[in-house]
Parts: sequence; structure tokens; C-alpha cells
Amino acid sequence: MKKNTALILFAHGARDPRWAAPFQRLQKMTQESLPDTRVELAFLEFMTPNLTDLVAQLVAEACEKVTVSPIFLGQGGHVLRDLPVMVDALRVSYPALELEQLEAAGEDPAVLQAIRDYCIRAVSV
Repeated sequence: MKKNTALILFAHGARDPRWAAPFQRLQKMTQESLPDTRVELAFLEFMTPNLTDLVAQLVAEACEKVTVSPIFLGQGGHVLRDLPVMVDALRVSYPALELEQLEAAGEDPAVLQAIRDYCIRAVSV
């Protein structure tokens, strides 16, 4: 593991545990592509672990760098308001931790193209 690095896929969470299945598949796929980086899931609400608990665990396990990737389609209230407050609090709690927050996954052009391609395939059969 390079520099004890972790990537946290941060999702909203839901009461129904089945909701997390695609996120768990994404975590597994990402972990397979990044064998030197620890890839974890964290949730805003309803599911565990939450971001604060997961970062605390990572720091306790000597993680030095964490990137938080919000797996949301847009930069809505949770990504623009809630997540930055959590990340700022974590920076205060763990000043030696290098902590980066990415924009919502849906803001990336490649993600939008993949969704577009999915939609086109659905009507092209």
C-alpha cells in the first residue's frame, strides 16, 4: 500500500440493505483496480460505517492519506454543505492526515458519458 492510502466511496445510504449492492460491487471493482490502495464504503445516513467512524478506524490503522469520493450524481446539498462540514471536522481531529474531497461522481464527464451510453443502449435494442 503506497503511503498508507485509502479511497472512501461515500454514498447516501438507505434503510433497505439491498440498496447498497451496486456500491459494494463498485467498491470491489475499484479495489481490484487499485490493489495498493485501501478502498472502503462510507454512508451519510441509515447505513454503516459513517464517514467519521471509518476515518477514525483508518487513522488508527496508520493510514496517512484519504480521498473521499462522493458517489452522488450531482453537487446537491449533501455534497455541497454536509460533506464539507464533516471533512473539515475530520481535518481538525486528524491534522496529520492528508484528506481530500472530490466533487460528486456525476460531475465527471466520463461518468455522464457512461450513463448516456447506458440510456442509448436501452433504446437501441
